Amino acid sequence: MNRADKTVVMKTAVAPTAWREPSLPDRGSPSVLAVRSAAGPSKAVSIGMVSTYPPTQCGLATFTASLRAGLAADDPSLFVGVVRVGQAAPSFHDQDVAHVVASESEAGIQDAARALNKFDVAVIQHEYGIYGGADGEQVLDLLELIRVPVVVVAHTVLAAPSRRQRYILETLTQSADAVVTMSATGRRRLLDDYRVEPRKLRLIPHGAPAGTSLDRVRRVVNRAHPMVLTWGLLGPGKGIEWGIDALSVMDPDGPRPRYVVAGQTHPKVVAQQGERYREFLSERAERKGVAHLVEFEPGYLSAERLRELLREADVVLLPYNSDEQVTSGVLTEAMAAGVPVVSTDFPHAVELLGDSRGGLLVPHKNPAAIAAALTRITAEPGLAQAMSTHNTSLASLMDWPTVAGQYGRLFEALLRQSSVSSR
Repeated sequence: MNRADKTVVMKTAVAPTAWREPSLPDRGSPSVLAVRSAAGPSKAVSIGMVSTYPPTQCGLATFTASLRAGLAADDPSLFVGVVRVGQAAPSFHDQDVAHVVASESEAGIQDAARALNKFDVAVIQHEYGIYGGADGEQVLDLLELIRVPVVVVAHTVLAAPSRRQRYILETLTQSADAVVTMSATGRRRLLDDYRVEPRKLRLIPHGAPAGTSLDRVRRVVNRAHPMVLTWGLLGPGKGIEWGIDALSVMDPDGPRPRYVVAGQTHPKVVAQQGERYREFLSERAERKGVAHLVEFEPGYLSAERLRELLREADVVLLPYNSDEQVTSGVLTEAMAAGVPVVSTDFPHAVELLGDSRGGLLVPHKNPAAIAAALTRITAEPGLAQAMSTHNTSLASLMDWPTVAGQYGRLFEALLRQSSVSSR
């Protein structure tokens, strides 16, 4: 891969007007799409990832940028390029752009595939809705043209997918050379509910910034006004209203937390609804009589500012409405930073917090349960410190260079396998 050819931008295509579910072979059958070349290097020199990418503001873009940086930190000789999905505003991230796919046609997909085929391994970050077509089925058109080993990273594994969603994910996993999930729940769902070859599955955890936990000064919780933090892109489904309601039912004679909600509204939500959700939250805080305890920090949240907030936070609250989420970057980052967590019982949270050592689980949409959990962590002597110590002990397993090292070993294993099979 030429080091000047760094980032490709791929626009999404127009959704088709009709769709019929093609048939898939049974579990264990050969890959259904691309016939990839077997010959290749025995060690990866370059990796191409297809995904959203900064300055696009979404969890997938942040993940890809962090993984790219982690791979470079783990192996400085490795070159990592990106095929960017979707348009983005001009920014310093564009300084490495060498090729732009501006067409929404078949030719655009072919250009993107040609770019990926220059790398030793292609990594498809998969999430429904970021690629063109209904449920992002355009990703299959791209996959069909890739001739180098492919790793699919499954960010969403739905328990009850539509027929099209199931077909897309099963086709991706059957055609890929390896499939990465970031939680045991995601892996179990793929094995139990989807037609996936078990030998292809790899469990590699979500990463977190290295050294974040070292920023936390050992201290007792501020008993008068402990800080509760929720961060990320705002929108319906974040469940922040339940955190606000929890403040209103907490014992007025006990600790009265200040609740910091940091981050801008999700761009897609802004496009459809403007700032209606944020306004709804502000009005709710006023109506519940806790507006003086709720602090909104709108706008882009830089890595440096998030680091500061995590250093100050006594508890991170994840009051999400979804019970489908098999991967949460926010949960991973909070724990790696050594902060106790209160979270609704979505799958990834159950997996990481089920033993109550790093935080507490609460039912969805239950302000009383959230209030009780926050009170317990902030008032029970020694509990917050014990949770912080436990979470800090996990930080070295979650930092991005360590996680990226697992991806690097996966890439090398695929290339060795390809080299042996070509003999």
